[in-house]
Amino acid sequence: MESNNRGTRKERVGVVTSDSMTKTVVVELVTRKLHPKYGKVMTQKKKLYAHDEKEESSVGDVVKVVETRPLSRLKRWRVVEIVTRGKSLVDAVDGM
Repeated sequence: MESNNRGTRKERVGVVTSDSMTKTVVVELVTRKLHPKYGKVMTQKKKLYAHDEKEESSVGDVVKVVETRPLSRLKRWRVVEIVTRGKSLVDAVDGM
């Protein structure tokens, strides 16, 4: 008896660092880990290229991405939802 589920896909939450490409955003994941020997907290950063079909996300937004089939040479992730909106550059200038 076989089921048609494809298994669970990886989900990650990160911050959009670039939206200058068409239908593509760069999402940065930041994880903090203890060094196994010295115990110092290390910060690890990872860049993901994600597909944003509706081009809704912008720089500074916190987004949830999910793993998908290869869409291009670098894109293997897809934006599922925008968790929180970041401040846009216009809002930041108005606040000064």
